[in-house]
Amino acid sequence: MGVLRKTLNWYAKLSPSRGRTNPPYEHVTQIGDPTLRKISEDVPIDKIRSPEIQKIIAILKHVLKHYGSVGMSAPQIGINKRIFVMRHTIKEIKSELPEIIKSRCMYEIPLTVYVNPRLKVLDYEKVVHTEGCESIRSFQAEVARYKAVKISGYNSDGEESCHSYHGWPARIVQHEMDHLDGKLYTDIMDRKSLQCICWDEVNLSKGKIAIPFRPD
Repeated sequence: MGVLRKTLNWYAKLSPSRGRTNPPYEHVTQIGDPTLRKISEDVPIDKIRSPEIQKIIAILKHVLKHYGSVGMSAPQIGINKRIFVMRHTIKEIKSELPEIIKSRCMYEIPLTVYVNPRLKVLDYEKVVHTEGCESIRSFQAEVARYKAVKISGYNSDGEESCHSYHGWPARIVQHEMDHLDGKLYTDIMDRKSLQCICWDEVNLSKGKIAIPFRPD
């Protein structure tokens, strides 16, 4: 408990302004936040175009881009609504090694909004890859996911939307759907594979390193 208190006090010094902010946040909630463990509620169809829901969607898009992520769900900005956004740009894909792109079957996904999404598994074969999450900052683990899925729901205009995905995009969809059901990848990961992605830097810096919870 002493170590925990010292850590909390250290991070507190980084934030001179104290006090609670209200969601939707422009930062990503972290594991331990009760919002991440609640099952999110459906959005009434006639409310999708309301200012409240449009604001949530706009902030989700902003946070997704700001963090350079491939997916972001409403619970990750403090809102238990069944909404998520996803994208995977050519620039992001080209930053990976060719063998990684091939083995993970990565391909471009335009910025897409799903409201009240429903998931159907198209290929029950599971593939294991290393997976991370902005809500479990600076950690990753091996996670098994279905190879292909179909997702249907509504877009930001309240129109019906349906797409099928395979490979890496299918993993993104399953990851975000888990968020809407109060689940995290740590629930289904290979526990022995969990690692801090900057473990080597911790040693090189003799432990004098801080994990940022925002990209800036």
